[in-house]
Amino acid sequence: MATQLWAIGFVISATLIGAFGPILLKKASSKKLSSLKSLSTNYPLFGGVALYAIGTLLFIPALKGGDLSVLYPFVSLGYIWVSLLSVKFLGEKMNRFKWAGISLIILGVAFIGLGSR
Repeated sequence: MATQLWAIGFVISATLIGAFGPILLKKASSKKLSSLKSLSTNYPLFGGVALYAIGTLLFIPALKGGDLSVLYPFVSLGYIWVSLLSVKFLGEKMNRFKWAGISLIILGVAFIGLGSR
């Protein structure tokens, strides 16, 4: 089965939406988590879990549009999104090793995509 472009778009969208999950979970971890009341009002915690779930739900229909061996490597783009979003929303810093890792992820996904032809 040839992988459809819309399926790749769905997977990329799913990884971007899902990448906001860890950002919110990181924010949730800075809040008090010692009681049921504090957990029940920790909205970043619920938001992070919800965004993970939405990302997963978007991934499922994408699987109908192509080969798993082509689509699944795109999930690794989530690492890139999380790195970039961490800089923007958490004030984290990027160094040359992180940029090299991002470059290798992009290169790997590109090779897998080229290998599917």
